Amino acid sequence: MSLSGFYGPVSQKRSVSSLLAGRVIKKPKHEDGQQLQEAAIQLLDQHQNLRSLFQELESPDPGNIFSPQKQEQNQAGSEANPNHISGWLLGSELRRRAEQLGVSVGVMSVKTVLERLTEITDGQEEMDENRCREMLTSSQRMQLRVLLESTKELLSQGILCPKLLWMEHRRNQKNPKLELIYHLHLYNILTLDSIIESDESVRSWLPRQVKALCGWTSPQDEEETTQILQKVLLMVAGVLVGAAFEVRPDLAAPERKISLLCSSVLDDMLFWLLETEEKCDKGAEKWIQTFDASLCGAFVSPEALQRFFTHSLTQIFTYNPRLTVSDAVTLQNGWTVGKTSPSLTSLYCKLAAIFSVEQLLQHLQQVLETHEVNWKHVLCFVSSLLVYHQSAQPLKELLSRLLQSAFEGYDLEKMITAFLLARQGALEGAGIFLSYSDWFKMSFCGSTGCHASSKKSLVFLLKFLSDLVPFEPPQYLKVHILHPPYVPAKHRGLLMEYITLAKTRLADLKEPVEDMGLYEDVSSGGTSVQCQAAQDVEKAVSLFESTGRISATVMEASIFRRPYFLTRFLPALLKPRVLPLKPDAQMNLIEALKKADKIPAAQYSSYVESCQKQRQQNKTAAHSDTKEDPFDILKVQLRDFTELVVGGNNGEMSAQLSRISHTLSVIFPGSPDELMRQAVVTLNTDCTQLPELHVKVVNLILRTFCQSLLNASRGNPPNKQCSWGCRFVSLLLDNRHLLSSVAHRLWELFHNQGASLSASHILGLAAFMVHIQASMAEGPRVQLVSHRQHQPLPLADALSSAVLCNTHINMLFSVRLGVAAVCYGLCRGDSPSPQQQQQEYIPSSLYKKLLYLIPRLFPEARRSSGSVCPDEQQDGSDPLWSSITHDLSNWKKTVLNLWRHAAFQQLEQMPQFRLCFSEWLNYELRVQRHEDILSDSQRQEYQQWACCEVYLTRPEEQGGCGGDMKKLCSQLLNAIMDQPLRDLSLEKPSCSAGFSGTCLPDLLSRLQELVYEMEVSNVSGGCRHRADLWDFLFEVVSQRCSPSSASITSKLGLQRNLHKWNRVLLSLPAVLFFKIKIESGRTTVDCSRLVEHINQHQRKVCSPDSVLACSVTAHLLKGLLCAAVQCERPGEEVNRVWSQMSISCPLLVVSAVRWWQQLSPLLFSLWARLRNGESPPEQLQRLSDCWLWACSLKRSQVAKMPEAAVLVCAASLHGSFCRGCEEQQQSFSDAVKSLKAERGAEHKQVLVSLLFLCLKDYLSALLYPQEQSCEKSKHFCSELLAVLVNSADCLLMFSSNASSEPNRYPWVSLTSSDDCIRLMPWALCSLLLQQSAEFLQRALCCPGFLHAAILWYLSVLQLFLEGDTPTMTTAPTEKLDPSQVLNRTKQLVLSSISQVPPAAFSSSQLRQLECQCADLDPELAAALSVLLNPHSLSPEIDFI
Repeated sequence: MSLSGFYGPVSQKRSVSSLLAGRVIKKPKHEDGQQLQEAAIQLLDQHQNLRSLFQELESPDPGNIFSPQKQEQNQAGSEANPNHISGWLLGSELRRRAEQLGVSVGVMSVKTVLERLTEITDGQEEMDENRCREMLTSSQRMQLRVLLESTKELLSQGILCPKLLWMEHRRNQKNPKLELIYHLHLYNILTLDSIIESDESVRSWLPRQVKALCGWTSPQDEEETTQILQKVLLMVAGVLVGAAFEVRPDLAAPERKISLLCSSVLDDMLFWLLETEEKCDKGAEKWIQTFDASLCGAFVSPEALQRFFTHSLTQIFTYNPRLTVSDAVTLQNGWTVGKTSPSLTSLYCKLAAIFSVEQLLQHLQQVLETHEVNWKHVLCFVSSLLVYHQSAQPLKELLSRLLQSAFEGYDLEKMITAFLLARQGALEGAGIFLSYSDWFKMSFCGSTGCHASSKKSLVFLLKFLSDLVPFEPPQYLKVHILHPPYVPAKHRGLLMEYITLAKTRLADLKEPVEDMGLYEDVSSGGTSVQCQAAQDVEKAVSLFESTGRISATVMEASIFRRPYFLTRFLPALLKPRVLPLKPDAQMNLIEALKKADKIPAAQYSSYVESCQKQRQQNKTAAHSDTKEDPFDILKVQLRDFTELVVGGNNGEMSAQLSRISHTLSVIFPGSPDELMRQAVVTLNTDCTQLPELHVKVVNLILRTFCQSLLNASRGNPPNKQCSWGCRFVSLLLDNRHLLSSVAHRLWELFHNQGASLSASHILGLAAFMVHIQASMAEGPRVQLVSHRQHQPLPLADALSSAVLCNTHINMLFSVRLGVAAVCYGLCRGDSPSPQQQQQEYIPSSLYKKLLYLIPRLFPEARRSSGSVCPDEQQDGSDPLWSSITHDLSNWKKTVLNLWRHAAFQQLEQMPQFRLCFSEWLNYELRVQRHEDILSDSQRQEYQQWACCEVYLTRPEEQGGCGGDMKKLCSQLLNAIMDQPLRDLSLEKPSCSAGFSGTCLPDLLSRLQELVYEMEVSNVSGGCRHRADLWDFLFEVVSQRCSPSSASITSKLGLQRNLHKWNRVLLSLPAVLFFKIKIESGRTTVDCSRLVEHINQHQRKVCSPDSVLACSVTAHLLKGLLCAAVQCERPGEEVNRVWSQMSISCPLLVVSAVRWWQQLSPLLFSLWARLRNGESPPEQLQRLSDCWLWACSLKRSQVAKMPEAAVLVCAASLHGSFCRGCEEQQQSFSDAVKSLKAERGAEHKQVLVSLLFLCLKDYLSALLYPQEQSCEKSKHFCSELLAVLVNSADCLLMFSSNASSEPNRYPWVSLTSSDDCIRLMPWALCSLLLQQSAEFLQRALCCPGFLHAAILWYLSVLQLFLEGDTPTMTTAPTEKLDPSQVLNRTKQLVLSSISQVPPAAFSSSQLRQLECQCADLDPELAAALSVLLNPHSLSPEIDFI
């Protein structure tokens, strides 16, 4: 019966609610209520469809009398509940119908609910007939909820049986929907626990349904469905875990069975995950999300969750253990985090979240000891643990325990476990764990290793390593060979057996030891031989570029390792390329090897042809590579990393960095490289050009770092951020090729493009430098090529040297970069031990540049030096960081705030951060005056402040001078002398220094000011204090000019130092070099230190003229006159000192005579000023007289020789004739003859001295033919030899090994350099060979000549044997080879010996000569022995 028939005609069908609502208009009476109840029962009785009744109850109407709005009008039931009333009505009907049909009310209610449930779900099947939908729609879900509310009412009335409901439902549905079970469980009608207990087939359908649900993807617009899907999975997982792993005492057999069943279902799902992990199934990811500690903890206790996770780890480790140990050893390189599927890595992270690293490793050890394991899963888990937890120490301790236990019980399983775990950690990079070579060296390469305790342990280790050889990747074998285990000497044979086996295995793998590379660079990732050869070529080219010679290693390889040299090294070196127009270092090395016959001609020709073809192909080459570009992959990975930095997820960042490292190893092949981490990276500062791809990659890396820093700093200061920066930089340090490119790019930016960098770029690069400094212990050192620095430097210091402070623009960039770096380092190092952290983070080189630049650029910083800003001291480093990131325009204020900051000033107390005076001088001397930010007056003010107010008063242990003015001057003098020689000129000091552009003139002025101040302050103290200043200057010079060895390098260094010193000498008061002392009440001039300095140092660098420079000579003579006027009798003091000089310092006397024409007006004028027109001292007047006498002889006028020293007279003649024109040769001959005619001893000594001076000219002409005329000096020497040949004993002074008459001419060794004296016999021999036969015959007749000639020959022979004989030029087109001079001299000596009678030598002379010739020339010794014993040639006489 329909509702319309019961109530009469109506316009539409009305619901029960609307009908009932219409009856509440009138005030109900008791009789009306009874009638209404009877009418309702009659109506329900006539309504035969109970499903329609459920539909009626599912659509509440606003007119319902049971609605809250109408309850106030309902006097009969103010406490009534609509659901309760509806459930009561429905229950009454179900009871009535069950009674009519003769069935139980429970069966009736189950049937009715299932019919309605089927009606709801049937609509879904009709909608999705083409595809299976695992979840309900939102409308179905709403209907189901109303149905379940009514069902719950029936359950509360006791007329519904849940078990019967499930049985009937399972009879119709083979695969029940999990969402339906979820809602039944949620409404507590039928829980999943009860289903598992009652349904014996749950083991078959539940895993299948869970997998189907995981594999189903909800539409994008059904967000509610996605959320409920995850809740369904969480409910299933929570119930299963609780049933399987909750500990309940006294479990009955059925309960134990249920627990095992649930555990089995969980294992089934876990195995499904492991089977699909390689496919990266998204469904697996949904189930992995249920392994969440916070979500699952709502269903189960923490203890049960721990037991479940532990059980799951065990199942993973032992799942399908099909890989053997040998397989693990071979395949291990492919099981890093970067190569593992993300789903498996995510699963490991979920399971490890609630445990500590120690607990996880302890459990892993237990599983390894008790089960057969899947090595791939175990090792991937170790990698994930290291990368995401960043804790290597527990693994190190586990490895130590495993090794110790393995050697105690000689357990091979623990041994292989330790090796596999150590190698797995090493594969993740040195930023995560020890490199394999470091671990192996630490464990086995020392005498304290576990294997070193006994021979049995040693044999155990070597046997183990030998068993691994057939399966070992080659890089590990190379480590074992390069760093073999420690073995006592008596057991060395055991080790050699293993090394032989390993080398054989490498040869079988076509990676023999011979292919290990010339420089022992072994890669951890299995670097190919071709990559190793390319690295060898790079190193060889670098060494050739820096030294100009082929490396000895390359030369040895071309002989002893010829197969590698020919088949690996040369092909890598001769790889075809487009040759540059200007030959580079590689081309020069190839040419050098070709000249040395190290490159086969055919191979070289092929190389040249290939390079030409490469150049032609390069012009028309088209880029058609369709593969995925690694650069594009890298861009995406770096963009994702930037987003992860903002999120602060350490584990995800580590995993992403692992992927980035893998991509970079493709772009920069051959790395990461564990054994090359300690190698030296070459940085060519002159050529920083990189390949275009490398430049793009490096720029992308640097931009990513800068952007990541800015993003991370928007929310947190550096000390509140995670350690993403250190990990990022460690990634670069693992790849030497990449690191080299980064270093070249940073050098280019800092050195050449600093002014063009924006504030954000400077901030990012400064932070990058800070992290490089923090990773200094891990990174390699850098060798700067084409740079004055010879020793390798840490990377941060090497890059800091690119930051210049020499110009206005560079100074500003240096300050901004340094301030940013120090501020970042101070904030980054803000920790419980801030000073230690700040030392690790702040580059000392940049900090020192700030100490130099801030007071220089900001005068207010000089006044506030040492003061601490109170606000900054209280607030810490955060205000510094906020000022540098938020107030970029007002960076000058940030500079001053940093300068006054307490932490900044505390750093200066540490030795490595102190800017000592010598470093300050080095910075100041590099400033270009014409581009300085300071004017001349400002620079003078700043330098005076720094010298006198800062470093003079600062204690020595803090880099100052401790108030010692001498120490200040000493360091200033040393710094000036350290400058390049081109900045120092003796003739035009001011112009030269100004032209060079440095601040050398300014610091010379500071030195003058300090010395004058010392002189003025010491005058009041008397002569003793002045003498201290005098001694101090010569002591500094003596230390600088002391030769370290007899090498050419040492001699050249001495020459440079003395030239620099002479430049300084000319800038100081001349009187300082003469000591004024008082003896017996008389003031005298003491020049002993000056004489010692000239004889020891200046003499050695006076070649080729063998005189002091005119400016130095004038300066010293002016000093003598100025010092003498302070004595009681100045004229007599000058005469006394000059007379001593003639004996003790002849070089100064000869120099004065040489330059007298220029000096005499200056000195006489100075003396007249000092002595009010008094006549010059007698000794100075005699110099003029000697010049006049020499000029008269030059004009062929007879004049008496002045009463002057012999050397002065000879030097006057030498200066008059030898410095004149060629046409004066006849006048010279006349002058020599006139002196010979005098026949006086002094005249003879003058001629001998003149011969010595002329012979030095001849030697200089031979050595330097472009500067002097050889013919002129040869003529003068020949004339003098002709005169002095009769007194050959005087000629002995020209023999360097003569021992006779050592004191007759002491000035010989005091007026010439040591090299000149040694070469004097060589000059004499070459001169004799050019004399006429008549002269030689006459010379042989002179007594003593042959003796002198033999000594000359022995000296020449000694020079020849030592390799010191030069090639001489006697004419413009004629050169004398050393062997020719030696042979012809020997022939002359031998022929002369055969011609002279035995009486020409005394027996003592003959014995002495024979003794000297015995080792040098036995032939000459035999000839002399004949003269000593002439009868030995007659056998008859010997017989008689």
